Amino acid sequence: MNQKAIKAMEAFLEAIDIDIKALGMEKTPERVANMYGYLFNGCGKDTADVWGELFQGEGDGLVAVRDIPFYSMCEHHLVPFFGKISVVYKPHNGMVAGFSKFSKAVEILSHRPQLQERLTEQLAEAIATGLKAEGVLVVIEAQQLCMTMRGDMAHGTSTITTACRGSMEKDGADYAQGWHLLGRQQP
Repeated sequence: MNQKAIKAMEAFLEAIDIDIKALGMEKTPERVANMYGYLFNGCGKDTADVWGELFQGEGDGLVAVRDIPFYSMCEHHLVPFFGKISVVYKPHNGMVAGFSKFSKAVEILSHRPQLQERLTEQLAEAIATGLKAEGVLVVIEAQQLCMTMRGDMAHGTSTITTACRGSMEKDGADYAQGWHLLGRQQP
């Protein structure tokens, strides 16, 4: 248990005039410290350890993993953003990774203070590097609670970010096929 984080949460709540004892929230600082420990457990972890053994696939087509659910914490306000991540990659010499490895890479990268744009780029780079993929396309569609809980209160707004590497960067056949596999129109 992180006593420093617990004490800091107690001090934070006191600083914004919340009397945790009067409200029956005595265990809230401990709960919050534990929750944030989990939400940020991707800090210091490397996705290189995720991929493990690669397997020889059959054929030379693109591989798509669609709609991986995720959540992360916006580094500006420490409130969640969440949604789905879809990936298309072109294997190098037919070598593919187990599908669960993509969810694990997403978990590591999203469990740290993040920006959606950075998360998109980091995941594309992790796949390109970890799998030596010939091409990578990552699309993230998310809802940013900092947009819906404060300011303009832009309820229902979603943000979409993309990142491309290798053969997916060009306006060629792999790029078009990647978008088709995701069921989307290419931008």
